[in-house]
Amino acid sequence: MAVEEVARRPRGRPRKDPSEKEGSTVLALERGLRILSILARERRTSLSEVAMRAGMPPSTAHRLMMTLQSRRYADYDESTQDWMIGVEAFRIGSGFLNRMNVVEAAHPMLQGLVAETGETANLAIADDGDVIFVSQVETSNPIRAFFRLGTRSRMHASAVGKALLAQFAQEEVESLLQKKGLPEFTAKTITRPDRLFAELELIRNQGWSFDDEEHYAGMRCVAAPVFGTRGNAIAAISVSGPSVRFADRKVADFSATVRRTAADLTRAIGGTA
Repeated sequence: MAVEEVARRPRGRPRKDPSEKEGSTVLALERGLRILSILARERRTSLSEVAMRAGMPPSTAHRLMMTLQSRRYADYDESTQDWMIGVEAFRIGSGFLNRMNVVEAAHPMLQGLVAETGETANLAIADDGDVIFVSQVETSNPIRAFFRLGTRSRMHASAVGKALLAQFAQEEVESLLQKKGLPEFTAKTITRPDRLFAELELIRNQGWSFDDEEHYAGMRCVAAPVFGTRGNAIAAISVSGPSVRFADRKVADFSATVRRTAADLTRAIGGTA
């Protein structure tokens, strides 16, 4: 690329750093994946922002992003000089979801939950001490819960997270607490281990969990675990909505509906509780 063009486009077309060495295939892959993760979290971002977040020179980031662009894992907007995630990244992610037949099987059941409760229905899985939302059907109500697919949330402060934690062995939960802690998000967040373990015992006994504005003030959620073929909890299904529509009298009804749907999904994928 000509130096003159670089000068006109400082945000998107940097000069090459002559001191950089080629090769280091594994390092290049790690850096490329780091950039993909950054692009996935942002709708649009500049080269300089990506380089700063990735902790690498702009010239290195630019070379990697050009490679990603050539394979359609990244897109570049010439008019704004912004970088975005590309369509091939979506296809790779879809491959993961396709591997999990629970996602496909859950979709019509999530639709049924929305029709029956009038609130947003979600499916989430556990990953490294967090929950990740992998499917969602939104309610048509103007005020509603919404999670972008791929959103991570802390397990102790979400109904889906607590539904899954309740199926973990105590030593697993203790290990997670040492690693992740119990950060406070609202005045209702569980921040003491003894309170969490007491609630997990209650969840195991009743078969469903309740998030009473523990992560977001004004939002409530009920959830139940989904079990795989080996009898282990592989996901959790939930209904979320604003507290003004999620009155105490509805919690029992919603929890029964969610628990029944989770059991139906477990059977649909050949699982066993």
